[in-house]
Amino acid sequence: MYCTAVFVLAALPFLTTAFPSHHHLRGTHTPSPAPASGIPIPIAKRGAGAPVDAASISRNIAQSVAKMQRGFAAFEKNTGRPHPLSSGSTGLQTRATGSDTLTADGQELWYGTIYVGTPKKSFTVDFDTGSSDLFLPGVQCTSDCQGHTSYDPTTSSTSHDRQATFSLAYGDGSTVSGEQYSDDVTVAGLTATGQALGVATTYSDGFASDNFPPDGLMGMAFQSISDYDAPPFFQTLIEQGEVDDSVFSFKLAPSDSELFLGGVNPALYSGSFTYVPVTKEGYWETNFDSMSVNGHPIVFERNRDCIIDTGTTLIVGPLAEVALVYTRIPGALPGPQEGIYIYPCSFKKPITMTFGGTSFTISPETFNLGQIEEGSSMCVGGLGYIADPELNFWIIGDVFLQNVYTSFDVGKSRIGFANLA
Repeated sequence: MYCTAVFVLAALPFLTTAFPSHHHLRGTHTPSPAPASGIPIPIAKRGAGAPVDAASISRNIAQSVAKMQRGFAAFEKNTGRPHPLSSGSTGLQTRATGSDTLTADGQELWYGTIYVGTPKKSFTVDFDTGSSDLFLPGVQCTSDCQGHTSYDPTTSSTSHDRQATFSLAYGDGSTVSGEQYSDDVTVAGLTATGQALGVATTYSDGFASDNFPPDGLMGMAFQSISDYDAPPFFQTLIEQGEVDDSVFSFKLAPSDSELFLGGVNPALYSGSFTYVPVTKEGYWETNFDSMSVNGHPIVFERNRDCIIDTGTTLIVGPLAEVALVYTRIPGALPGPQEGIYIYPCSFKKPITMTFGGTSFTISPETFNLGQIEEGSSMCVGGLGYIADPELNFWIIGDVFLQNVYTSFDVGKSRIGFANLA
């Protein structure tokens, strides 16, 4: 039975497939498809207040960069080849990682309900396009798992021990570790049979329920960066014929947000899609054309490789290039914590990013993360920098994604952006 599924987010202040790749595609425009059916599933969104926690933002950036580096290491382990974006990076095998949404107390994340096992048991997960694995706290977890719903594979008749362990290291030096299992995982009525998942026996402080409301995390990138070297959930759905189309889509916005499995929701965007090809399957990796501030283009010297990541809050880029952008914002200067810039809160001029020849505007509201401190006239910008000069790629996170409707096309190996309805 082929289905399409929708996840609706509540508004408050994420095996290489059998489908062919199309890396030769340039930016293209596709008209809106016919209306699609879907199953609405409530999802909560956690947001930050003002003033912003600048130290938390700094950790957020460091963890996002470290998450990418862990994926580079997994890519090399799984394919036998170094990832192109890891070239020149030092410490690739030892630097740690994690989703920024896992520890940042003042950050945003989107999460919803999944069901695991037979009989089915419900859990909440953060949906993250910057990683590829699913993990949940296990019943034997005694470290920061309190307040989360735990998974017990011995109570499920469809669970199987994969006879392997996992250990995911994070930017603060902590880890999430445990045993690998497989079980049936259902989201909005769509079931991935025998889906690989990690059952954690250790959670870091960042996963404590006060910091991380969902129980676990579901990665939605490609198998080549999976620590389990197993198909991610959505790719399993494709292989087992559970979805109408090999596409999932996000609207991450202050209201009416959703994750849509098996296509796109025409009610949530307007006009046509601009598609850009995935340049390397692993992450959702592509290139962007340019940026501008108040109509003034920013001239970059290097190719703008970028990773589209719902699990990163900010837009993050190489230090020199980010500094160049901020020269167009009068009064902007490096913040008190590594990775951030601050700028006058009164600045309201448009900032745009161009993909496939189409420019999309970042609203001043999403770019402004909040005052650096109570009563200050300076705010933290939604564009952060990578401190390591050897890392020359960008991470396009929710500061941009909240302004567009985004489709992730596994079958055609491309990413689409459209204006919000």
